[in-house]
Amino acid sequence: MPKVSSLIVPYASYLRVYEPLAAFPEPERGHWARYARRPDLPSCQDELRESLADLLPTPPIPVPVHESSNAFVLEVDGVLCVCPWRTRLRGWQALGDLAEQLPAPVLDAVLPPVVRRQATADYEQWLTRNPDARPWIRTSTWQIPLNWFVLVSEEERHFEKGAAGAEGGDEDPAVDRLPVLRYRTPMVQARRRVARGLKALREAMDEGPLIDGLVDVGRWLEEFHPRSLVELDYGGLVHALPVADLDEDHSAADVAEGIEALRNGDGEVAGEAYARLVERWRAVRDRQFSN
Repeated sequence: MPKVSSLIVPYASYLRVYEPLAAFPEPERGHWARYARRPDLPSCQDELRESLADLLPTPPIPVPVHESSNAFVLEVDGVLCVCPWRTRLRGWQALGDLAEQLPAPVLDAVLPPVVRRQATADYEQWLTRNPDARPWIRTSTWQIPLNWFVLVSEEERHFEKGAAGAEGGDEDPAVDRLPVLRYRTPMVQARRRVARGLKALREAMDEGPLIDGLVDVGRWLEEFHPRSLVELDYGGLVHALPVADLDEDHSAADVAEGIEALRNGDGEVAGEAYARLVERWRAVRDRQFSN
């Protein structure tokens, strides 16, 4: 799939699950095996550009007419792992969240009510035929939910400073030289951390958004093959933050420190870790409203 454009599209982060090829039934398994041999596998930027392009027509197309046949592919210890885009399914699910994110006049201007009603009706019909469908990718804009960091550890952090804005002879240097910040962990580790995190949180506090979010993401992880790989990717947030801020961002370590402090009954240390996280991510979200 050729790049739609060299334009960089921010500012989304991602939680992805890569399942081993053996987890897919035929004929889908054969499709992904052939797909992985392609020399022009698309990037997350290509995926986002493709989905945003559907919003340009009048009326806009909030959800693709056909499901994407693309995926992200990794090879881990000789095992091919696949993360299908499932853009159509994710589009329907995102559409349901828009009412909580945008004021009604703005939402009606972006996606007229008649368009949203039709998309909702299409989704309901589709669900009757696909009741067990679930996405392999979760997306968040202008932030990373704190419960995502529970799944990973500081030792799994991978940071490349890149060389954004540098001149060079690459075909698309703006994309090739950007910073990268991500975590990857085996599914079994992610599930274990969810269980331990929930135990510590429930013993230390009442039910709340952090616990609810962790329960939700834990249930989602249970739907995948136990030998899958979980990836937390800062994605487009690297375009919004200075490299120095990314270099100093150790949110997974702060979350782990806070949970361990709760487990040990040290509310002061837990509060300090939480304060660092809140300050860091409030500064990121505030950039959404800057000129």
